[in-house]
Amino acid sequence: MTYKIKCYSILLLCFCGSSFLHAQQIKSTGAMTLNKQEYLEYKSVNVMLAHDFYPEGHQGGVGIIQNGLRIATNGDIRLEPTPGQWSPIPKVGSRVIDKSKQEISVRMAYPNEEIDRKGFNPIVYPDLKFAYNIRVVPVGKAFKIIVDLDKPLPDDWIGKVGFNIELYPGVLFGKSFYMDKQFGIFPQQANGQVYKDAAGLDQVMPMASGKKLTVAPESAAERLLIENLKGDLQLLDGRANHNNGWFVVRSLVAKGATKAAVEWLITPNAIEGWKSEPTIQISQVGYHTKQQKVAVIELDANDAQRAATSLLRISENGSFETVLTAKPKEWGKFLRYQYLQLDFSSVEKPGMYLIQYGSKRSEPFQISKDVFKNDVWQPTLSYFLPAQMCHMRVNDKYRVWHGLCHLDDALMAPVDSNHFDGYIQGKSTLTRYQSGQQVPMLNRGGWHDAGDFDLRVESQAETVHGLTLAYEQFGVKYDNTTIDQVNLVTEMRVPDGKPDMLQQVEHGLLSIVGGYKAMGRFYRGIIEPTIRQYVLLGDPVNLTDNKPGANGKADDRWVFTEENPGRSIDAATALAAASRVMKGYNDTLSTQSLQIAEQVWAQAPKANTKQLIGLAVELLITTGNKQYADYLVAETKYITDNIENTGWLVSRTMPIIKDQAYLSALTKSVQGFADQVKVQGAKTPYGVPYEPSIWGAGWGIQNFGYKQYFLHTYFPGIFPKDYLLNAVNFILGSHPGSNNSSFVSGVGSKSMTTAYGFNRADRSYIPGGSISGTALIRPDFPELLNWPFLWQQTEYVLGGGTTDYLFLVLAADHILNK
Repeated sequence: MTYKIKCYSILLLCFCGSSFLHAQQIKSTGAMTLNKQEYLEYKSVNVMLAHDFYPEGHQGGVGIIQNGLRIATNGDIRLEPTPGQWSPIPKVGSRVIDKSKQEISVRMAYPNEEIDRKGFNPIVYPDLKFAYNIRVVPVGKAFKIIVDLDKPLPDDWIGKVGFNIELYPGVLFGKSFYMDKQFGIFPQQANGQVYKDAAGLDQVMPMASGKKLTVAPESAAERLLIENLKGDLQLLDGRANHNNGWFVVRSLVAKGATKAAVEWLITPNAIEGWKSEPTIQISQVGYHTKQQKVAVIELDANDAQRAATSLLRISENGSFETVLTAKPKEWGKFLRYQYLQLDFSSVEKPGMYLIQYGSKRSEPFQISKDVFKNDVWQPTLSYFLPAQMCHMRVNDKYRVWHGLCHLDDALMAPVDSNHFDGYIQGKSTLTRYQSGQQVPMLNRGGWHDAGDFDLRVESQAETVHGLTLAYEQFGVKYDNTTIDQVNLVTEMRVPDGKPDMLQQVEHGLLSIVGGYKAMGRFYRGIIEPTIRQYVLLGDPVNLTDNKPGANGKADDRWVFTEENPGRSIDAATALAAASRVMKGYNDTLSTQSLQIAEQVWAQAPKANTKQLIGLAVELLITTGNKQYADYLVAETKYITDNIENTGWLVSRTMPIIKDQAYLSALTKSVQGFADQVKVQGAKTPYGVPYEPSIWGAGWGIQNFGYKQYFLHTYFPGIFPKDYLLNAVNFILGSHPGSNNSSFVSGVGSKSMTTAYGFNRADRSYIPGGSISGTALIRPDFPELLNWPFLWQQTEYVLGGGTTDYLFLVLAADHILNK
């Protein structure tokens, strides 16, 4: 489920919002109006249509933001009552705005040929072709959804095709509903009766049926009235078939219907005078004494009042000392909010503090020169990475995170196969193994890929590379875990006299190197063969019987290969680096890693310049061989033309390569890149280049900060330390939206402790896991829901997402205390 964004989920940066004047106009008309952002607005209610299209991530179609919360989404025609991740979705045309009618419309069609049994997450479409238009039009304080079909549905599809809209469960549990004369509550778990439909598929009985649904009548914030003007509605619990489902309101398309085949009237409840509460955004961990310290205060765009702002020091006896009171700086508008900044960099006295804005107080944070030394990066190394270890039993005192798993890895994948999670095996296995044959040496090492249990070679390599550089740069000898590669048992919080970081590098190499030795190439990925296994939550020991090919069970994972020189070179880059830190720790792995890296270099197509630069850097640092220095010097123009990607890598060669023209070209190019970063960083109140996207920005900001360390280290007069430190603050709580939690579970005063990991069905978390982060509901609503099943917001990201964070915090401590 990692990286499920389709090609239409592109990055979007939008700074404008509806103006205060426009908001006043809406207030004066007392009706829903089309605003400059091309969505409908009435006071504290917004209605979007097809700004996003990501239905498998509960984001798209008709969506409703009500009193600061996205209460409903995915309003669209669907072929199933409660669709899941691989259910058919329509092809989306262009949105059309008719200002004279205040109408938004979009053209849709089934099937979408681009994903019908093709590419990443292929969907198998039924033999049904039809097209339609969805229209959204204001009706006073309400709005209508109207669906016009080009032609009537075939008779075989009557009773199967309907209009759905999904209600966010996270705020509805325990709240009531009325459906005509029926009533009840929204339950914490799926309670509905499941039955087999005519096709033998599991369906759930409706919670209620009728013409008018009132959602949460007792709660002004969530109250919503939905009326079907052409027939009946059904209220369904989408979690009955899919753990990540939402509540679904549905009406069927009638036989013979075309024009206005669907016509709903929806009346959201806009609370009179509602404004979003001020959100104080600070690092939930705190700040170094010598660090720039800026609290960001996020306000409703229509909030004209400015409250007193103070920095309070918490004393040992529970009293508060006012250390600083100041008028915050007016930063301006970003997305839909207004931002203030309070700079308290002058305060250096160690202790615990909080920010007060009016009556609102932040969570406590510390100011200390040791702020990043304890309880910040350690949970990632001591909890998250061990919990993600494959081919291991992972114990934590009285708890078992998971049992010994996947010892039956792996069978060679079928040729000409397109796996539902995007792995594609071509016409050959590219190895001496035939499809279905057991491939040895794949049942050791590696980490499960975040919210899933597959092993992607890029995730393994990125993790190995990041840990290697962290160990080299900062000499981390931290030991709080026992990793027994003989008995395949990991014990958390039990030291074994070995640096945990080296043990984790070794664990990753066992998988990558083992696969290469067995097959003569890197694997693309190792993954469950069936959706039933793939979607399993909880302990991965239950995915297979751990017996290769035993008892005729087809439960062994498949290993995929591919012809992808770029990905192969990236994996070899990690091995070239890791061979350095394995020397003297596991000399066999050190030697094998370097041999593979050199073999890949010798065989790599020279057209893959982007990847080869990284490999040349690591091989040069590892071996000192002049051929790699000569290659980098020869590619000076490519390096400088792509300095935003290459600068952080090649900066590490400056002490080694003495070619003056090379060094001068790098320095000049880096200066130009620094100028770009300065401009981009100034576009947000957070001091980092940040382009909100449908996928959370946490891992991207971490990666930016990670690279900034090397640029600052080797070009300190060009790149200040501020960008790296601002990236730390962003990850730890200073980011947009009303949820100002640290993205790293269990780190800081307030953090995301409901996350998309393998324990998400328990609405729980893994300490030290770094989530995707705040996402964008286009065009202008940043969102981070306290909900475990939105991978684009709360999924733990392995690879760069994990090790970049760990590295980033160690780098901050190193720079500030060196």
